[in-house]
Amino acid sequence: MSTRTAFDTRLKKKEAPPVMMRGYGILEVNKPGWLEKPRPVAGPLDAIVRPTIVAPCSSDTHVSHGGSGPKTNLILGHEAVGIVEEVGELVTKFAPGDKVVVPCVTPDWLSMGTQAGKSTAHDHHLMGSFKFLSQKDGVFAEYFHVNQADANLVHMPDDVSPEAALMTVDMMSTGFHGAELAEIGYGDTVVVIGIGPVGLMAVAGAQLRGAGRIIGIGTRPNCVKIAREYGATDIVSYKEGDIVEQIKDLTGGGADKVIIAGGDAETFRQAVDMTKEMGVVSNINFFDLSHVLSMPAWSWGLGMANKDIRGGFCPGGALRIQKLLEVIRHGRLDPTRIISHKFHGFEKMEEAFDLMDKKAPDLIKPIVYMDAQ
Repeated sequence: MSTRTAFDTRLKKKEAPPVMMRGYGILEVNKPGWLEKPRPVAGPLDAIVRPTIVAPCSSDTHVSHGGSGPKTNLILGHEAVGIVEEVGELVTKFAPGDKVVVPCVTPDWLSMGTQAGKSTAHDHHLMGSFKFLSQKDGVFAEYFHVNQADANLVHMPDDVSPEAALMTVDMMSTGFHGAELAEIGYGDTVVVIGIGPVGLMAVAGAQLRGAGRIIGIGTRPNCVKIAREYGATDIVSYKEGDIVEQIKDLTGGGADKVIIAGGDAETFRQAVDMTKEMGVVSNINFFDLSHVLSMPAWSWGLGMANKDIRGGFCPGGALRIQKLLEVIRHGRLDPTRIISHKFHGFEKMEEAFDLMDKKAPDLIKPIVYMDAQ
């Protein structure tokens, strides 16, 4: 091949237009909408997945309003099940056509943070393992990218419905992490503040870990109903008075463990107040950049109450999701009860996202089937 011909070949390759795809996300802060972007390319260890069902989350709407910092032209979404479309040459466990469950947290397993063994949520930096929404486009697209596929993808079990599997990737993982952080033991009295979809999974997680009394704080009738089905023994409404006083009256002084699964900056102080000495406050709520978390010294027993305050992002990777799928496979929990709305067709993504953003009174968790059939 002549030098001129080789140059022309490289030039043609360089000028070849990228394959484009559609996605739904944030054009700029407070302006969600449709985007057209280049289809992602798999690296040697990675996979490209075509989503079949996705689920909007309050974290997506949080990002759309600039709650985690300003972002532009970003495809949203971090909850999906789908079909593998392409794999890198070093991927050994997956092949095109495989049905997969995709964790919302996909660590870089080669990072020093992950190797330190403290958490798979923070690989290179705070929440660094949460690739979708922060470092790359998410799953509300015709195709999306998964790093280190062998460690971050899970084969869909034949005996678990795609809808149930979808609930493991964030809702179960995050809600159960609240129960894990709280170190709930047999007979503990547990309070879950906020019984939206994550809070409901925290109730279920508390029940599975052996809690005695489980008190949910919330008001929506459909959420209250499901909270009781998942193991809540009592329900407290903020509309009926100060929730701290109500909890102290119910428990005779306070709860052993309190899980924050919703609320604002004031909720943090209330959670500490309603936790008795030697207890644990476990936070899985995504606070806003504008929030200032504070409390009177007495809430923490002047520092002498031995109240532990913990907060954390759910762990990532394939093994965790495999274990959550085992909980479903063996009949311990049906997470599909939290699915309140179903949409068919990718075009319905906008409607589903708007529903999640505005928090309709009957909303718990919406899902979108990418196929209109």
